[in-house]
Amino acid sequence: MGRRGEIALDPRLSMIARMVGKCECCADIGCDHGRLGAFLLETDQCRQMELTDISEPSLKKARALIRGPGFTDRVRFAVGDGLSALEGKPDVIVIAGMGGATIARILQADFERLHGARLVLQPNVAAPQLREALCRLGYAITDERIAQDGRRCYVIIQAEPGKADYNLKQLAVGPVLLERLPEELKPYAQFRLRVAKKALNGAAASDDKAKRVPLEQEIAIWEEVCACLQR
Repeated sequence: MGRRGEIALDPRLSMIARMVGKCECCADIGCDHGRLGAFLLETDQCRQMELTDISEPSLKKARALIRGPGFTDRVRFAVGDGLSALEGKPDVIVIAGMGGATIARILQADFERLHGARLVLQPNVAAPQLREALCRLGYAITDERIAQDGRRCYVIIQAEPGKADYNLKQLAVGPVLLERLPEELKPYAQFRLRVAKKALNGAAASDDKAKRVPLEQEIAIWEEVCACLQR
């Protein structure tokens, strides 16, 4: 791996890297190919990296990417499930590309290994459940961004130790996104609205009232957000 400019990130990983910022040590849990870690080392955003993955073949790809003088002595690779493979006390922990429920499970299972680290989380689905879990764990959401890659939108959540209690609307949309209403929220809100309406049609067809009510609430939330973004 070269010193500068050889690692290119897609919009999702680029936004995650921006939210990681400068730190002494960053851990990427479920690092897969290791491109994020390689970029953070190459650009000197992080002095040390811990790259973990449940898959040894994935770590082999990361090891192959991060090699050469000046890099191999700054990274630790470990096979393990979730936070269990962590050895040190990273300043920042990244968990990206998983379902929100899975990320919440990882955080809850080995909570003592967080040591108050700042979290940068990118759930593929179930972001509201993840936000709710963060509250239970004593973490407050301090930043939220949306990265758009083609037609896909990714929500990225930053959380730090703190007390927070979010209402239904904040859990659904995100407290920071709801406050800022960034332009990037528009395509994501429209997508969430379409998904909720489709799910409601399915629930109505099966006459499932237990599913209908929360979906109707979600639709009302996203319709309000879309209306605010049109102003």
